[in-house]
Amino acid sequence: MTHASDTSETTDTSEAHMSDMSEGHGFPGRPGRIGGPNGHVRLSTDGLPAWLDPVARAAETVRPTQLSRFLPPESGAGRKSAVLVLFGEGTRGPELLLMERSGSLRSHAGQPSFPGGSLDPEDGDPLTDGPLRAALREAEEETGLDPRGVQIFGVLPRLFIPVSDFVVTPVLGWWRSPTPVGVVDPAETARVFTVPVSDLTDPDNRATTVHPSGHQGPAFLVESALVWGFTAGVIDRILHFAGWERPWDRTKQVPLDWRA
Repeated sequence: MTHASDTSETTDTSEAHMSDMSEGHGFPGRPGRIGGPNGHVRLSTDGLPAWLDPVARAAETVRPTQLSRFLPPESGAGRKSAVLVLFGEGTRGPELLLMERSGSLRSHAGQPSFPGGSLDPEDGDPLTDGPLRAALREAEEETGLDPRGVQIFGVLPRLFIPVSDFVVTPVLGWWRSPTPVGVVDPAETARVFTVPVSDLTDPDNRATTVHPSGHQGPAFLVESALVWGFTAGVIDRILHFAGWERPWDRTKQVPLDWRA
């Protein structure tokens, strides 16, 4: 996922290969309160800061093939999951919430990621608002944030991670009323942190990861972390389609350990 028009270079190990169902997003606006894993969750762009408008527009228009050429099984198989791509306003301007997985985990140990996880039956329909509830629920469980302060304003096409068989829905949120966050379970999460969007768009912080298998993908060297794989791929595409991307040296490479 190194270019807008060519996503064949995406790493297919760890969390990196992204794709989507061939159909649309399938997430109509719904009545009810914003935020909270229980009760109704609705999409709303009301009251968003102006700087998020390009992201909201991109979510409404981006096509699956603009994210990846790899599609989930047409049968609908795959482990349904969701991640919360949460934008906030920090001391250095717009920022994203990330977490770093515990180094003791058997898979993706030490890897930065968005909060998120598998859908539970109580989350509801995976083709409508189930992923919205799941993203908020998982974010609360992993970071301790109060989901009532999160406004869901968009949903990207469902993406596929073949190596783990996950079909992932990236749920876009605005941290309307920020609350304290931190590690809830050290066995699963090493740290919770925010990254200024200005750092993500800084060409000096961008690189291409090279996996021992030969696959390549975008990466960000920010907050003493190497953000790569699925998470970096989503960020890369958001920056591009929101018009925030700045030219960067795609020949700058960072090798990944064989265990990644």
